[in-house]
Parts: sequence; C-alpha cells; structure tokens
Amino acid sequence: MKAPPALVLFFLAPAIAELLSSSAPPSEFFNPTTLLLLASLYGSGAIIVRELKVRWNKGYVSMLVLGAAYGIVEEGLMVKSFFDPGWVDLGILASYGRWQGVNWVWAEWLTIYHAVFSISIPITLVELAYGQRRNKSWVGHKTLTVLVALLGAVTALGYLGLTDYKPPFMQYALSAAMVIALITLAWKIPPQTAKKGSHQPLKPSRLAIAGFLSAASLFLLFMIGPYTIPQAPALMILGLALVLANASFLKRYMWNDKTVYNKFALAAGAVAFLIALTPLQEFNASRPDDPRGMVIVGIVALILLVLLKRQLKPPLQAVNNQLRPTEVAVAFSVEAAIALEFDRSRASDNSIVKGIISCFHQKYRRPE
Repeated sequence: MKAPPALVLFFLAPAIAELLSSSAPPSEFFNPTTLLLLASLYGSGAIIVRELKVRWNKGYVSMLVLGAAYGIVEEGLMVKSFFDPGWVDLGILASYGRWQGVNWVWAEWLTIYHAVFSISIPITLVELAYGQRRNKSWVGHKTLTVLVALLGAVTALGYLGLTDYKPPFMQYALSAAMVIALITLAWKIPPQTAKKGSHQPLKPSRLAIAGFLSAASLFLLFMIGPYTIPQAPALMILGLALVLANASFLKRYMWNDKTVYNKFALAAGAVAFLIALTPLQEFNASRPDDPRGMVIVGIVALILLVLLKRQLKPPLQAVNNQLRPTEVAVAFSVEAAIALEFDRSRASDNSIVKGIISCFHQKYRRPE
C-alpha cells in the first residue's frame, strides 16, 4: 500500500531542495527538529501550490509562478536573505548585485531555484508516481487551511528567530506585495497556457539531457557569473533570458496525460545534475559544515529515479506509435496479406492467423 501522495510530497520537497542540493547535508537534515521545520516549510508550500494548481484547474506555468511566490516567502519574508548582507550563504553575492538594501542577484537566483527545484520538480515527480490521482485534490479544505497556517507560523518563526537583522520596511512590504501579485497572476493564467504546442515532445533521452543542461546552465551562471561578469545587471538579464529560453523551449511542445514519460525525463535530467554534484559536495574540504553522506544521498536519489522510470516505462504501443510512416505502412500491408490469406483459407482452425492479426492491431494501432 502506497503512502498518501501529500505525505510523500511533504518530505520530498525538502529532500530535493535542501538535502540533495547539500544545503542541509545529512548530519543537519536528519536532525529531527531540523527535518520537522524544513518539512513544515517546503512540504507545506509544495502541497499548497499543488492544491491551488489542481483546484484552479491550472497548468505548469501557474505552478512555476506559484513556486516563485513561495521562493519570495521563504527567502524574502522568512529568512530575509533578499535583504540581509550578512546572510551566511551569500558569499560574493553579499556585495555583488546589492543595491538599495536588496541582494538583487541572490533574490533572482533563489526565486528561480525555489520555483523549479523546491516546488515544481517535487510536485511533478509525485504526480507521476501517483498517476491515477494526478488531477485530483490530495488534501481536504481543513488540511489545506492547517498547511497555510503552518507555513505562516514557520515563516514568522524564521523571521523572529533566525537572525536579528531587520530588513528595510519598504523593501520588505514590496516583497509581500509581490507574493500577492504572483498568486493573482497564477490564478489568472489560462489553464492551457504553453500546453498546446505544435510539436510532439522530444524523445525522453533528449529531454533528460535538456533538463540536465538547463539546470547546469542556471547553476553555472549564478555561481560563476559573479566572478566573470563585472556588471550585476548584465548577469540578471542573462538569468532572465535563460528562463525565457527554457519557457520558449517548453512552449513548443504538446504536454498532456500521454507525455508523462517525457515529463519524467525532463524533471529527472534536472535532478540528475544535483546528483552529479553530490561527490563534489562531500569531498569539498573548504565547507564549514559536515557534508559526509552526500554520495549516499546521491545514490539513493538515483535509485529512486530508476524505480520511478520503470513504473512509468511507456507501453509497447506508445513506442510503436513513434514509428516512421513507411514502417507502419509495411506493417499494415503485411496485415492485409495475412487477412486475405485468412479469407481464402476457410480453414476450420484459423486461430493462429487471428492471433497474428490481433498482434498487428495491438502493435500499430494509433492512440484513441
């Protein structure tokens, strides 16, 4: 018996966003208090976003927009890293791109990161794992209300307890207004936006590579860019251009319930980039924390992806539907010849011929 999908999402979201990314290595992540707080933060946010998407009958564009709103809630309203120049994870971004009391490059990067890795990818993977409940609500109204309250409580706790830094009132208020604006935008976006492309999605192997390269390009831009691009506005423009390029790439294709394997490949490719980084994280001697166990985390993540891939492996019919027209024509020509021979034979026992014809129908028929 499978665990409830909402419960899986509740823990998968922080596992990808914090554990697999090594932001919270195993020694930190599996501390019971830390795990509870991270799950209350990421898990509540992911479930809320997913429920709004389903209840509003929206698509992945609204999900990404809501994910961006979540990123502002966590980094802007809770930990205040958008404003605090002393935030521990900033590094060079404490000065690079800081203007009018805001760490602009950091704010852009973390908003993108949370929208994709903290929210959208965990939701996508759990929805694929629970295919029959993909378009259904996972929690009731009371539970959703509790999760909203929990997210608010954790946000307030983080604001008051993580650091003594007090952000500028105007910038902080604008961040809160931006959250409301993004939620409103997600609600107004038409459900079919960017889902009715003119092309069938690429082969899963190519989409996996695309997902990997997309994640790598984002990380490299925001991790290395501050050291190689003198002007922060130029880096931010490149970051926005990269996001728009990825959006344009996705918009070309038709995404529906028949492309679940393609969706998995794209998401798995992005997660694979984080997996590839785990050995580098574990053996990074300059880290001030304890990254031991990151390689094991990467291996477990890879195994789980493989298991989900096997669960979602497309049926033979779906594979054969991608055959070239000439191959299908030959197949139906053979079927016609067999059928003609069947009519001529008038044999009393023709179950073999019937079976062959049935196989051809199953193998080459088009989807409904």
